[in-house]
Amino acid sequence: MVSTVAEQGEDEQDSSDRPAGDGGAGRTTASSAGTAPQVDRLNWRVRLRRDKSLILMTLPAVGLLLVFNYLPMVGTITAFQYYDPLDGIRNSQWAGLANFRQLFGDPLFWHAMENTLYISAVQLVLFFPIPILLALLLNSVLNSRIRSVVQAITFLPHFYSWVLVVTLFQQMIGGAGLLNQFLRQHNAGTWDFMTNPHTFSLLVTSQVVWKDAGWGIIVFLAALSAIDQNLYEAAASDGAGRWRRLWHITLPGMRSVIVLMLVLRLGNALSVGFEQLLIQRFAVGHDAADVLDTFSFYYGIGTQNYSYGAAAGIFKSVISLLLIWGANKLAHRFGEDGLYRK
Repeated sequence: MVSTVAEQGEDEQDSSDRPAGDGGAGRTTASSAGTAPQVDRLNWRVRLRRDKSLILMTLPAVGLLLVFNYLPMVGTITAFQYYDPLDGIRNSQWAGLANFRQLFGDPLFWHAMENTLYISAVQLVLFFPIPILLALLLNSVLNSRIRSVVQAITFLPHFYSWVLVVTLFQQMIGGAGLLNQFLRQHNAGTWDFMTNPHTFSLLVTSQVVWKDAGWGIIVFLAALSAIDQNLYEAAASDGAGRWRRLWHITLPGMRSVIVLMLVLRLGNALSVGFEQLLIQRFAVGHDAADVLDTFSFYYGIGTQNYSYGAAAGIFKSVISLLLIWGANKLAHRFGEDGLYRK
């Protein structure tokens, strides 16, 4: 109503200011040109008023993101300095790219990079498909009570700390754990799993699966609930079996979500669990457990060479950005939106 009255008033004003020979086309152009900004302002205010409660709910999360993710980015300037905490950022000597040249010439850094990529690849192959499979299994359970119990059991480990998770694995498959005690009682020897550097990547992957697989199925269950059930009924009436319905309806319906989660996973490929690896580093040795995050901690903060650790962190951030950009481009090639549209 308000916009209509405004348009009528502007039409009358435009018609009084123009010569008589302008005609109706001139009135339409002037009216549309004069009212478009006002409609946009009105829509913005309406949207703000409509979403006020949602905006207020997101303000704490945005505040945490700014304080703990964006404000610390100011400290990345120390990667280009010989940073001294006593002198501060302003008075520390400028180093340019000296820290990066030292970083790229350090064999320990490239060994940590190799471990990071290897553990990330193992987790991508062995961990990423498991939440999808669990979501498909839970979706096939018809009894809602059984489904709720299974969901609660699989969700619970996500809230455990890594200290507790590693302790539970130590009690089960450690040198004095239940498995080795059982093997000793039957004279079958022992199984060195918690301190074996050759199987360390499988160990950390199994811990991630046990801890986070149940939590990861939430997104995939939401994607399954969005699939139209009439498609299953139509396919069943046409004679399609369970596997055909899974292949032609369920998986295509989940494809966009799977691609999105894969893009996010690739963008986070260089973060393979700082706390988890830090706890177990002394058990398997630094050759097997050092990744980029632990390298920045031990050879940066641990030796008080903060600029060196900051340089390693910037390198990791740039590579992660390139990975997520490339994965998103690949998603566009396959016709999916990915993390953001073109």
